[in-house]
Amino acid sequence: MTLATAPARPLRIGPIDLDVPVVLAPMAGITNTAFRRLCREYGAGLYVSEMITSRALVERNETTMRLIRHHESETPRSIQLYGVDPKTIAEAVRIIVAEDHADHIDLNFGCPVPKVTRRGGGAALPWKSKLFSDIVAQAVEAAGDVPLTVKMRKGIDPEHLTFIEAGRAAEDAGAAAVALHARTASEFYSGFADWNAIGELKQAVTSIPVLGNGDIWSADDAVRMMAQTDCDGVVVGRGCLGRPWLFGELATAFGGEGKKVDATLGFVADAFRRHAELLVDFFEDEDRGCRDVRKHVSWYFKGYPVGGDIRTGLATSSSLAEIDDFLGRLDRTAPYPGADAEGQRGRSGHPKRPALPDKWLESRELASSASEMMRGAEIENSGG
Repeated sequence: MTLATAPARPLRIGPIDLDVPVVLAPMAGITNTAFRRLCREYGAGLYVSEMITSRALVERNETTMRLIRHHESETPRSIQLYGVDPKTIAEAVRIIVAEDHADHIDLNFGCPVPKVTRRGGGAALPWKSKLFSDIVAQAVEAAGDVPLTVKMRKGIDPEHLTFIEAGRAAEDAGAAAVALHARTASEFYSGFADWNAIGELKQAVTSIPVLGNGDIWSADDAVRMMAQTDCDGVVVGRGCLGRPWLFGELATAFGGEGKKVDATLGFVADAFRRHAELLVDFFEDEDRGCRDVRKHVSWYFKGYPVGGDIRTGLATSSSLAEIDDFLGRLDRTAPYPGADAEGQRGRSGHPKRPALPDKWLESRELASSASEMMRGAEIENSGG
């Protein structure tokens, strides 16, 4: 399903050597251990956890401590942290390092979700330039020999872009790499990613790898992005929803070893079943695992001749036996449907005015009143 190939381009992030320059983007409710394990079974790269709230980690919230666990087969292990307070983030990093929870840590400055940005977190935070630099610097110091990277967006909106300044600040603070989702917070997931911005960041940040993120729906897209922008690697998010074998195609495209895929309906059914099985193992609860895989049904079977009764059945099953029953009704020989199964998947939506703290854009400095408000943000988001 992929035609374009590129010369082998291994990626080095601190002491971590990756055979292919590919990173799985953190996605809430998606990139748990089960999904990461599934993606690894098809390809290679760095597979990042769901976003973890730093204060919840420091407080040892039960759900959060579960989310940072990795299966023994996962290596290297990667955790993404979210936070707004330099000291809290640094303490969370120290816990991860001291207790050997990860081999790589990523900081989230790209989340556009209103409940995060309205408290000054995620994609809103780099606007406060000193706060951003302080967070990265203190986190890098706390990480020691564990490489720490930064993922960000272009800025808040077209009038408030921060990615070049933030990229250079992260580089100066000792980050091991920077990744750019080439949209602003106001664009959310709409429209098209601005790959030219990735090229601009690559020209501005020269001593550490620059990774590109946005609109990678296929291995062809990844090859084109790297050729167009000269970035050092790609970060894949929504493009792998319902297509974990995309990582095999990416590995092959970049000269690595990836499984060849003939994505018949039978192949897709087997991948879906494997995903459900891994979720059951992750949650240690068959009902919960089978309920969690329901949200993946439309992604896996996009474009395939799967009737509404089977789709509904898979989206309401509470046991692996029920899932097996509905999958057994499929025509496993149905071929890959081509364009109908490709392209955008996951959320998109429309541009929207970002939710920001009051008077957030009036100054690049953090007011004392805003500092108090932001401290409450992490408590509010405790739980991972």
